[in-house]
Amino acid sequence: MDDPHFSAPPPDIPPPGKAVERSDPAPEQSLPSPMAPDAGQAHQPPQRRSWNLVAHFQFSLLALTIALFIISFVLQAFRIPSGSMEDTLLVGDYLLVDKTRFAPSSAWSDAILPYRSIQRGDIIVFRYPVDPAQHFVKRVIALPGERIRLWHSRVYINGRVLSEPYVVFKEHFPDEFRDNFPRRQGFNENVSVEWAKRLRSLVEDGELIVPSGQYFVLGDNRDQSLDSRYWGFVPRENIVGRPMFLYFSLAQAADDDDEEVAIPASGDKLFTLRARISHVLGDVRWRRIRRLAP
Repeated sequence: MDDPHFSAPPPDIPPPGKAVERSDPAPEQSLPSPMAPDAGQAHQPPQRRSWNLVAHFQFSLLALTIALFIISFVLQAFRIPSGSMEDTLLVGDYLLVDKTRFAPSSAWSDAILPYRSIQRGDIIVFRYPVDPAQHFVKRVIALPGERIRLWHSRVYINGRVLSEPYVVFKEHFPDEFRDNFPRRQGFNENVSVEWAKRLRSLVEDGELIVPSGQYFVLGDNRDQSLDSRYWGFVPRENIVGRPMFLYFSLAQAADDDDEEVAIPASGDKLFTLRARISHVLGDVRWRRIRRLAP
């Protein structure tokens, strides 16, 4: 019979005659601290670093490829070095030239490129026929098959006078070869020997006949331009493109600027740098920047 004065033994006390089994307490589980840095993040394995280097290299290679593609086939930057196209383009103008506008026509390119044929009045950038390493910029005046002449500085195409509101005349002395072109004798000293020989065979009834696949170009600053009058026609394959955007303009191009910036006698470099920056900023033609080329 149970004695009401005694309670039942605790459950963890074994009954008499049974061996006691020792059990170790369960180890405490520590929770990860949110502030503790991840060992994998602190020290990246060598393979992860190598992969990052490869990814950066691939990205750089892709960017270089895209830049080369744009320069080769889409856009190219040029600086105007002379005043032959004043007042349309000025010395120190920086242009982006669209190389797709006058790209050679083909079945596939016509569908994806903004191609159009060259027209009279177009301003073009082309490789100089006498030295293809140089680039010139002029305006197309006569197209293949047309007849051209200048009489008292006025341009006649197929016997009709051409309206040229963009032309300026800055010389006050006459020049027979320049103003009354073409001439079979009395050549200007700037005329190339090869062009002088060829010119005689292309003149008919006082007019110059433009051959197929070639263009006659002139500068807008008509009295101060070495153009087709002096060295001949521009072959179609020499044409690079059309000026599209004027992105910068300096009153004097850097390589033409011989003026020294005044510096203090002490030779303070900071003052010199500030003076040079101020000098350049003073030459910037702000109103011409970010405008479409004419």
